[in-house]
Amino acid sequence: MTQGNRLHVQGVFLGYRRSNANQYENTALIKVDGVRSREDTPFYMGKRVAYVYKAKSKKNGSKVRVIWGRLVAAHGNSGTFRARFRNNLPPKAMGSQVRVMLYPSRV
Repeated sequence: MTQGNRLHVQGVFLGYRRSNANQYENTALIKVDGVRSREDTPFYMGKRVAYVYKAKSKKNGSKVRVIWGRLVAAHGNSGTFRARFRNNLPPKAMGSQVRVMLYPSRV
């Protein structure tokens, strides 16, 4: 029996990039498991992010849908990332899991 290899690591959608008065919904903040400092972030730059959710109605025979994005920058010194998604993530997604794919590889 062969062992499957997972091509993603878990992350959490923390919220949107914001200042005291403004909120920028086109930039999501993502915390990736195992990344604790800014020095750990370069490996994940440019990696693709998937927010997987279930909808009420079927589309193409499935209720599962995905919003794709990409990690574009580090945010702060604690290993958080900024991500841009094709469609902005909905507010109900805050605190939920995202998948950080281990591709494209730059190694």
